Amino acid sequence: METVKLSNGTEMPLLGYGVFLVPPQEAERCVSDALKVGYRLIDTAQAYQNEEGVGAAVAKSGISREDIFLVTKVWISNAGEQKAAASIDESLRKLKTDYIDLLLIHQAYGDVFGSWRAMEKAYKDGKVRAIGVSNFQEARFFDFAHYVDIKPMVNQLQCNALVQQRGIETVMTEFGTHLMAWGPLGGQGVDGIVKSEVLSQIGSPYGKSAAQVALRWLTQRGIVAIPKSTHKERMEQNLNVFDFTLTPEEMKRIETMNLHDTGTVNFSDTGFVKYLIETYG
Repeated sequence: METVKLSNGTEMPLLGYGVFLVPPQEAERCVSDALKVGYRLIDTAQAYQNEEGVGAAVAKSGISREDIFLVTKVWISNAGEQKAAASIDESLRKLKTDYIDLLLIHQAYGDVFGSWRAMEKAYKDGKVRAIGVSNFQEARFFDFAHYVDIKPMVNQLQCNALVQQRGIETVMTEFGTHLMAWGPLGGQGVDGIVKSEVLSQIGSPYGKSAAQVALRWLTQRGIVAIPKSTHKERMEQNLNVFDFTLTPEEMKRIETMNLHDTGTVNFSDTGFVKYLIETYG
């Protein structure tokens, strides 16, 4: 598995398995299958309510803990220094582990600075190997990263061939922050990647599907991708993207597919923010 090196030197796999919308009762099976296939990065979150299933699968896998990269996220209801600190310990318990490899703030609302102080302490105490954020769009990300002591090592954003996140790249580079892609094959209002004629044409000479080309395009840019599937065969296909390299011309052709640079979810929309805060805050 190819890796990227975060700003603190932590090695992170370029391709992982995401469990967003995987039902709690299915999480253990799905993660067990993913680990058997060869995934070593597992992305979950407090809000997904499946950390326990992830932890059970990892514990039963027989794979050394240091060979697995676990990611989870602090939810809005746990924002603030004290609540975030307690939630980190709860995530450790549910994941059946002494440390989390990457811990993210899930949404850019609530007392995120308080949450970050708790995360910085967990990082210094060895409970967390790396810390970052999720769904922080350009202006919000700059404001946050400018003021915190330890700069975010990762920003997880919706990113794929149709949502390319080009605008935020310069700002993230300024702070040494790495891009991690949720929805790498679509999702949240984005369709057309797995059925894309452009991607299928590019993949044909390599014997690869449109989905495999889309994932290779991301990983070749150094972007960590976390596709999700509940089917073992599809998990295998999604992982099998490191035995070919797209040409510069093919990479540029995929660039022309960009439709929504900042994503199909407007995290600055007042109605959306109000819903999140009033529902979960």
